[in-house]
Amino acid sequence: MKIKLNNISTLAPKKLNKEHTKKELQKLKFSLEDLQNLLYAESKHSLLIIIQGMDASGKDGAVKHVFDSINPMGCRVFSFKQPSPLEMKHDFLWRIHQCTPEKGMIHIFNRSQYEDVLIQKVHNWVDEKTIKQRYEHINNFEKLLKESGTSVLKFYLHISKEEQLKRLEERMSDKSKMWKHNDNDIKERESWNDYMHAYEDVFNNCSQHSDWHIIPSDQNWYKEYLIAQKIIETLQSFKMKYPGLKP
Repeated sequence: MKIKLNNISTLAPKKLNKEHTKKELQKLKFSLEDLQNLLYAESKHSLLIIIQGMDASGKDGAVKHVFDSINPMGCRVFSFKQPSPLEMKHDFLWRIHQCTPEKGMIHIFNRSQYEDVLIQKVHNWVDEKTIKQRYEHINNFEKLLKESGTSVLKFYLHISKEEQLKRLEERMSDKSKMWKHNDNDIKERESWNDYMHAYEDVFNNCSQHSDWHIIPSDQNWYKEYLIAQKIIETLQSFKMKYPGLKP
């Protein structure tokens, strides 16, 4: 079934209690700390977490708050922005592949290989044939990771256009957030509908080997709870054990 973002709420269910959910999130963080330590010790699996979303959807906040209890030795974060001159001389997955996690590690991508089909499609910088070829390359890339022992979790932070504007305006008035302000973010809002269609194409074309999880993100406490919950479910599915003493 094809995903239509307009049919998915950006808010938590009304019956959900905020304070209770925040307490549950703290419990999840303790579980995440234990599971990440086990992942690192056993060193048989790895986890790649991809976080995508529109500007101000809360990608940085998700990284900061969901993972604040885990051991930094077992986790690395990579942000993919405009490619460097060196990266432009290689295929679009070159810079991505060298940042994938080794066994025992969690790597987090703040934006990812999907930027090379999203922004390119929205601005018509490449033709549709190239976009479709990149979908195929991405699917093959994620298949390779899966077959090599790396699980891929993909989150789209689903924010409303109204909430995004509110957050972008905060960046111009709140001194602690001014460093995030970028004039281009406001300009990109003009292409909101095009971005929604581009994301829907990504969801419908690149879910063969790892599903997309659409995370309602107008409320940070709910967003963080859902992300933490899914990560823990994934780590628990590895059925990990601490290694015994070496002979």
